[in-house]
Amino acid sequence: MTASEHRFLLVKAKKAILSPSHSESPIQVLIDQYSGKVIEIANECTTVISQDLLQVIELDDNQVLMPGLVDAHVHLNEPGRTEWEGFETGTKAAAAGGITTVIDMPLNAIPPTTTVSNFKTKLDAAKGQCHVDVGFWGGVVPDNADQLPALIEMGVRGFKCFLIESGVDEFPCVNESEVRLAMDKLVNSDSVLLFHAEMDGCGKIPVQEELDPRTYASFLNSRPQALETNAIDMIIRLTQEYHEQGKSVNTHIVHLSAADAVPAIRAAKASGAPLTVETCFHYLNFTAETIEDGATHYKCCPPIRESSNRDKLWEALLDGTIDYVVSDHSPCTAQLKKQDTGDFGAAWGGIASVQFGLPVLWSEGRKHGVTLQQIANWLSLSPAKRIKLDHKKGQICVGHDGDLVIWRPESTFEVNINDVHFKNKLSPYVGKSFYGAVDRTIVRGVTVYDRNVKGLFSQEPLGRPLLQ
Repeated sequence: MTASEHRFLLVKAKKAILSPSHSESPIQVLIDQYSGKVIEIANECTTVISQDLLQVIELDDNQVLMPGLVDAHVHLNEPGRTEWEGFETGTKAAAAGGITTVIDMPLNAIPPTTTVSNFKTKLDAAKGQCHVDVGFWGGVVPDNADQLPALIEMGVRGFKCFLIESGVDEFPCVNESEVRLAMDKLVNSDSVLLFHAEMDGCGKIPVQEELDPRTYASFLNSRPQALETNAIDMIIRLTQEYHEQGKSVNTHIVHLSAADAVPAIRAAKASGAPLTVETCFHYLNFTAETIEDGATHYKCCPPIRESSNRDKLWEALLDGTIDYVVSDHSPCTAQLKKQDTGDFGAAWGGIASVQFGLPVLWSEGRKHGVTLQQIANWLSLSPAKRIKLDHKKGQICVGHDGDLVIWRPESTFEVNINDVHFKNKLSPYVGKSFYGAVDRTIVRGVTVYDRNVKGLFSQEPLGRPLLQ
C-alpha cells in the first residue's frame, strides 16, 4: 500500500479480548492500513477520518475479537519439498485458522535453513507467496556452529536441533558436544536453542518386530516416554550449567508429548533456568486408545500418547509449566503416509493441522474451564514473547501491528475436506466437529481471509518476512 492509498480500518466489537490480562468488553480498534499499526483503542474511537478513507467492520453479537494467532512451529517445506506444502498453501491455511504469524521450521525444505546461503534461498522462495507474516527458525546440525551469529544477524528467531534422527538426510542430529558448540555461540543473547527432545543415541529407533505394524501400539511402543525424558534431562542439565556459570542460553523444548518429563521441567523452571516449553494441539486432543489400526495420518514424532498422559499435559498447560501450544504442521504427500498398507513403521510422521488449532484447543479446553484470556495467552502473546516479536505481535494495543482474528466461540462446525486449505488434505481432523469457527483474519489492518466472501482470501499475498 502506497502513501497515496492511505486508508484506515475501524473494527467495532461488542466482545473483545485485547490481551490475556484484558477482561471481555465492547471496544473499537482503529488501524492505519499504511503503517499497519493500531493507532487508537477506545469505547468509541474519536480520531477524525474522512469516510471515503475508512473501512468499518462491525461484529455480530456472537463474534469475538482477539489478537491474531501466532503459530511458532510450522513446516512449510519450500523450496525442495513443495509437493508436501508451500508458502502459498500453508499460509492460506494459517489465515483460515485465524493465524496472522507463522514461524517456519528449518528442515524438510531443501536446502535446510542451516547456512546464510541456504537462508537466502529460503527467503527468495517465500517472496510474493505469503498470506500471513512469516518468521524463520534456523537449524543446528553438525559443523554449522560458526554460521549461527550471521544467521541471527539476518533475522532468524532462533535455532532448532534434533537429538535423534530427524527423518531427512539433509538435517542430521547432534550430540552433546555439538550442542555445546551451538550454545557457546548463543551465550547471553536474545536467541533461543530449540530441541526436538527425543534421545537414544544418534540413529534409527528399533521397531518392535513382534507387534503388527498396522497397530498404533507398534509405533507407540517404539517411541517410549524414556526417549523424551532422557533428552530433557540433558537439556535441563546443560541449561542450568550455563546459567549458573553466568553464560545464560535460552532453551526451548518443542512438541512435548511425554508427561513423565513434566516434574523435571517444573523444577528447572522454578530454579530460574531460562527454559520454555510448547506442546501441540494433537497431544491435547487425541489419545492413543482411540487410534485405529492403519490410521497412519495420526503418526507423529514424538507420538500421541494415552489419555492419562493427555490429562497430565493439560495440568501442565494450566499451571504454566507448558508455555504455549503450536500445530507442528508437518504434512507430506498421501503416498508417504502409507495408507495403502497402514504400516505405522514405514509411514512419514507428521500431523497436518495448521488451520485448526484454535477450534481444537478451545473445544477440548472448554472441558477444563479454559478462558478466552488463556487462549489469547497460549496462542498469541506467549509464543510472540518466545520469538521476540512481542513488541509488535501477540496482543491488540496501540503501536502494535493490527493483527486480528474474528471468531465465534459458541458456534460448532464439522471439518469438511473441501474447506481444508493446506496442500495435502490427509488430516486426522477431517470429519471431526469443533467449537470456534473463524470468520475473518486481519493482518496489519487488511483482511487476508473472510469466510463469508466468495474469494475467501485477499487477491494479493500481503504477508511479510519477519526479520527484525
